[in-house]
Amino acid sequence: MSLMTHLECSRCGTRHEADELQTVCRKCGKPLLPRYDLEAAKKSLTKEALVGRVSSMWRYLELLPVRRKENIVSLGEGWTPLTPAKRLGESLGLSNLLIKDEGLMPTGSFKARGLSAAVSRAKELGVTRVALPSAGNAAGAMAAYGARAGMEVYVFMPGDAPRVNAVECLVTGAKVVKVRGLISDAGKLVKDGEREMRWFSVTTLAEPYRVEGKKTMGLEVAEQLGWKLPDVIIYPTGGGTGIIGMWKAFDELEEMGWIGPERPRMVSVQAEGCSPVVRAYAEGKEECEFFEGASTAAAGLRVPKALGDFLILRAVRESGGEAIAVSDAELMADVSEIARLEGIFACPEGAATLSALRKMVDAGRVDHDDSVILFNTGSGLKYTDLLPDEAPIADPKKPFDYASLRG
Repeated sequence: MSLMTHLECSRCGTRHEADELQTVCRKCGKPLLPRYDLEAAKKSLTKEALVGRVSSMWRYLELLPVRRKENIVSLGEGWTPLTPAKRLGESLGLSNLLIKDEGLMPTGSFKARGLSAAVSRAKELGVTRVALPSAGNAAGAMAAYGARAGMEVYVFMPGDAPRVNAVECLVTGAKVVKVRGLISDAGKLVKDGEREMRWFSVTTLAEPYRVEGKKTMGLEVAEQLGWKLPDVIIYPTGGGTGIIGMWKAFDELEEMGWIGPERPRMVSVQAEGCSPVVRAYAEGKEECEFFEGASTAAAGLRVPKALGDFLILRAVRESGGEAIAVSDAELMADVSEIARLEGIFACPEGAATLSALRKMVDAGRVDHDDSVILFNTGSGLKYTDLLPDEAPIADPKKPFDYASLRG
């Protein structure tokens, strides 16, 4: 099973015990990252050993944090398709464009990875009551995995989060609180309630294990491409755990000898109405300032300050990548563009990656033959309230104007 050895602070390096319930670094308050015996992993986790393993993120057992298999709380998350986007690529003059479609995950988004890992490890460490703030999809995922684990689940989300997220939480038995404010306000309520409610918070990067579930996106990309990484990865960034996790995965794979030192350019995409990472990147800062007045239709991007912002910026800069902001008009138009050309109904956050790629192409920062992966982090089916329904209505008792359909 897991070859995890300890937890390490991502900022100061302080070592923490892995088999005790932990939150953030007791010394500096920054996120903790699990570390593994990668020498031992070379022996049991081989490319040959992967053949025939379960087609989920748990195929990488040795590099995940759950000690005993019976504690894994799974709904089949992971191993999502890496789909060639030929028509979309041709429209941009690119020959090797792919989409990693996380919208096909249990609960409809990439959040299933992180919450499967976090809930599994929490269960293993004796947790029975969990809480988190969420813009929507993380709440739905935690409610589902918490229900499967038999836990009490409490969710705090902005009042304008997509309705479907509240519904999916309620139907799985979670207690939902809608907050007048942003995810940061919801986070304060979770923190303030810890002593009275005695819940364990699985807020993004405020516990060590959600990032490990997200890490598997990087492991999958490497395996699906035959252990050769792409030239560019474009990723929508709210809390940014996906970029942090993938960057960690690539380092672990290199230490195991499965890949070399080459890395994809990591591109962080945010909405213009909430772009703290883009602003900090442009200003050469190591951390973000709180983004006042955050507003965007892409609920998952409405994170005014991420706990792991310095790790996001580090990965972007070390990879030679960049941080790009796109407008709501651009990302919503690209929801339709991806669907029209590739048949993938992307969420607004995922569509933002296409908007960013278009800016990169226009500026000459992507070559024709570069291999580029766009991450669609969720299903557009969760955002239908943002899209028009303009279908004509036919009355079977009257003649229908078929010619109007050609317009």
